[in-house]
Amino acid sequence: MATATASRAAATPATPSTLRDRRLSLAGTREHTARGAGQARRGAVTALTDTSLRELWAEATSGRLLPGVALAATGSLARGDGGPLSDLDLVLLHEGRVPEGELSALADRLWYPLWDSGLGLDHSVRSLSQCRKAATDDLTAAVGLLDLRLLAGDEEVVTAVRAALAHDWRANARKRLPELVESAQARHARFGDLAQSLAPDLKEARGGLRDMTILRALAVAWLAERPRGEVLAAYDRLLDVRDALHVVTGRGRTRLNLPDQDAVAALTSEPDSDTMLAGVATAARAVAHDLDAALRSAGQAQRARTLRVRTRRPVLTPLGHGLHAHDGEVVLGPRVDPARDALLPLRAAVASARAGMPLAPATAANLASRCPDLPVPWPQDARDLLGDLLAAGPGLVDTWEDLDQAGLVSRWLPEWDDVRSRPQRNGIHRHTVDRHCVETAVEASRLAREVARPDLLGVAALLHDLGKVAGAGDHSEEGATRARPVLERWGYPPEEVETVVALVRRHLTLIELATRRDPEDPATVTAAVEAVADDPERLALLRALTEADARAAGEQAWSSWRESLLARLVAGTRARLADAQGSVRPIPEAEPTQVVIPAVARGELAAGHPWVGVERDGSVDRVSVVCPDRPGLFADMAGLMAVHGLEVRSASIRTVDGLAVDDWHVVSPAEDPVDLDALRRGLARLGAGDRAPLAALDRRAPRRALTASSRSASAAPGQTRVLVVPAGGTDATVLEVRAGDAFGLLHDLGRALTAEGVSVRSAHVATYAGQTLDTFYLTDAAGEPLSPGLVGRTVSALIDACDGAS
Repeated sequence: MATATASRAAATPATPSTLRDRRLSLAGTREHTARGAGQARRGAVTALTDTSLRELWAEATSGRLLPGVALAATGSLARGDGGPLSDLDLVLLHEGRVPEGELSALADRLWYPLWDSGLGLDHSVRSLSQCRKAATDDLTAAVGLLDLRLLAGDEEVVTAVRAALAHDWRANARKRLPELVESAQARHARFGDLAQSLAPDLKEARGGLRDMTILRALAVAWLAERPRGEVLAAYDRLLDVRDALHVVTGRGRTRLNLPDQDAVAALTSEPDSDTMLAGVATAARAVAHDLDAALRSAGQAQRARTLRVRTRRPVLTPLGHGLHAHDGEVVLGPRVDPARDALLPLRAAVASARAGMPLAPATAANLASRCPDLPVPWPQDARDLLGDLLAAGPGLVDTWEDLDQAGLVSRWLPEWDDVRSRPQRNGIHRHTVDRHCVETAVEASRLAREVARPDLLGVAALLHDLGKVAGAGDHSEEGATRARPVLERWGYPPEEVETVVALVRRHLTLIELATRRDPEDPATVTAAVEAVADDPERLALLRALTEADARAAGEQAWSSWRESLLARLVAGTRARLADAQGSVRPIPEAEPTQVVIPAVARGELAAGHPWVGVERDGSVDRVSVVCPDRPGLFADMAGLMAVHGLEVRSASIRTVDGLAVDDWHVVSPAEDPVDLDALRRGLARLGAGDRAPLAALDRRAPRRALTASSRSASAAPGQTRVLVVPAGGTDATVLEVRAGDAFGLLHDLGRALTAEGVSVRSAHVATYAGQTLDTFYLTDAAGEPLSPGLVGRTVSALIDACDGAS
C-alpha cells in the first residue's frame, strides 16, 4: 500500500489532472458551439485527450521503449466521437515479455493520475489471449474492443489484437447474433424508445448512440452494410446534443432531463426545446430504423449461410400487384417497373401493413426514387388504397415508419413535416404528435364496424392532430384548417371533405361535453347534436374517433368512468336524432326507368345468352352483367368473381322487368385482364344447373385460411353486424351487413339468402378500408317484404356466413 501511494503522489502533478477542465473549456468555446461544428469539436477534444495521454505515457515510461507493450483506447475515445466529459476507456496491452511487477507499476503510474483528472475511467491490463477471452465471455466487451485504437507504445501489439478480435467476431457472428439481438431488446425495454420519451437517454434508449455501435459491429462481421448517409447525419445530431448536455450540466450525463432542455437547445442553436427534442427524436428514429433493417439483413445472411448447400433461388410468395413476401420482408417482383405505377407505393404499403412485414430497404428506396407522383387530385384507386392502409391495424405503425424514412409520407402529406417527432408535454400522452396520429388510426381500425365509412374514420384519425404545430392556439381549429387542403388534394368529394374537417375540428367535443357537463342534461345533448350537424352517421364517426384518440393517448385518457359518461351522452344524442329523422337511412333503390340496358345486351339476351361487358377505369374494371333473374344469381356471380381472382370493390345489383342488371367494380391483384369469355361461359353453365364453374370455392378452405392470416391485421375485431334498416316506404325488407372483407364472402352471403328462400331485388355492395358495407333489398318468394320470423332467420344466416368467412 505504501508503494502504491508513493507512486500516485509522484504522478499526480502530471498534465492529465486538469484534463476534464481543459476538455470542457475547449468544447464550450464559440468556435466549437456554432451550428455544424460538432465533428470539429469532437476532433479537437479527441486530439487534446490523445496528446495528454501520450504525455502521461512518456512520463510513466520515462521515455523508454517497451517492446510488446502499448496503451490503447476503446469506446468513444477510440472512435473519435467522445463528448467533453465522456469516460476514458483504456487498455494496457502486452505480450507477456515485461515482468508482472513492472507492468503493474506502469499501470499505477497511468491510472492514478487519470482518476484524479475528474473524468470517468474504465481500465484494464490484458494480453492478446485475455482480450479474446474477455470478448468471448462478455458481449459488451467484444463489441467495444472492435474499436481498439493505438494511443502510445508498440503499434504492432494493437494491430495484432485488433485483427485477432475482428477475426473472432466474424467467425462467431452466427452464434453471437441472437445474443446481440436479445441484449439490444433488453436494453431497449429498460430505457425505452428515445424518439417517444420526453426525458430520453441519448445513449442507451432505442435509437440512441449505443445502437450505432451495434450497426458498426454488424458491418465488421460482414452481416450488414457500414452505416452511411442519413444515419450518420442523425448520429452526429445525437452527439451534438450529448456534447451540449455535458457542457450545460458539467457532468458526463446522457439522460436529457427536462430542466436541462432549454439550455441544451440554446447551446445547439435551436429556437426552443421542442424543436430540439423533435430533432433528437427524428435522429433516433433514423438510427432505430437502420438498426432494425441491419438486424433483419444479418438474420437473412445467417439463414442463407446455414441453408445454402447449393445455389438457391429466392422464395417469393405472391402478395398481388407484383409484390412478394421474401425472407420476412415485402419486395418487388422481378418484372415490376416502379416508374410505370404511381399507385405502387400505396399497394406495397397495404401489403406490408396487412402482412405485418416491413418493406425491404431496397424496395422502399426504389418506390421513393422511381415511382411517379400521384396526380392531383388523387384518383379513387389511391383513396381506396389509403383507406386500406389506415385500416390495416397494428402493422400500420412499422409500415408508416418505413414510408416516412423513405420520404414517401412527405410526398403524400407535406403537412406531416410540421408534426413529425413533435413532443407532447402532457402527462396523458405517451407518443409524439405524429406517432399518436398513427396510433389513433390503429385504434380506429378496431372500431371499423361501428361506422358506415371506416375509411373516413381512418383519415380523420390520421389528420386529427395536424394542428399541433408551433404557435397554434386551438389545435383543433388549426387542424381543421390544415386538413381541408389535404383532403382536397387527395380528391375526396366535397361532402366527404366537410365530414372529415368537422371530425378534426370537433374531435374533443364529445369527451369534453361528457366529462365537464351533465351528459344527460338536454342542453348538453343539444350541444352534441349541433356538433354532429344533426347527422347520425357523423355522430357514429365522432364517437369512434373520440375513443380511438383517447385509447391512443394512453391509459389516463381512457377509463371506464370516461367511457360510461361518453356512452350516456351518445345514447341521448342518438335518441334525439332518431326522434327527428330515424336512426339509419338506407341507400335508395334506383328507379327502373333510370336503369339503362345496352342495345348489345338485348341482342345477346334475344339469342338466349347472358351478356357480360367490361370497362376499364384506372386500375378498376367495371364488369356489367345483364341476364334473366333467377334464385341464387347473386351468389353465382359473386362466386365467379372470386374464382377468377377478382376482388369486389363495390357493386350495384338491380332487377328490372325480370332481368338482373348488375355492375361489379373489381380489381385483379394479379393484374390480369378480366376474362369475359370465361365469365360468360361460367354464368351460362350455372344457369343451366352445372355447378362445376364454382367447384374451386368448395375446395377453398386452404386458400381461405391463407387469406385470413394475411389479412388478420386489417380485420376489425368484434361481431359481424346485420342491421334491419327502416325501408322508408319501399316494399322490401332492407338489411345492412357490416363485416370484415374476406375471400368469397359475397358468394357465402348470396348462398345464405338463397338457402332461406329470400330473393335479392337489389343490392349495394361497398368495401371501405377492408370492411364490407352491403345493403340488401330483400323479398320473399311472393315478392313481399320478409315476415318477422323470416327476418330473424335471415339475419342469423348472414351472421353465420360472415363469421365462417372471416
